[in-house]
Amino acid sequence: MAVRSTHADHERLVTMARRGLYANIAAKRRRIKAGSGEKMRKAGAKGAPTSGQFKRAAQTARKRRK
Repeated sequence: MAVRSTHADHERLVTMARRGLYANIAAKRRRIKAGSGEKMRKAGAKGAPTSGQFKRAAQTARKRRK
């Protein structure tokens, strides 16, 4: 069964790409929990975030609220 991509899907993906590393990881975890069948990439795998990307993202990450 083929899934059709819509303009709304494209806009959502573009917005997600702009949100940042931590937001993208959290969104994927929500999709996995909902049963999407996706899997997180292992450290060092092609396409997985590198330690440098995590360091750069940590510089601008919002602090958690208590």
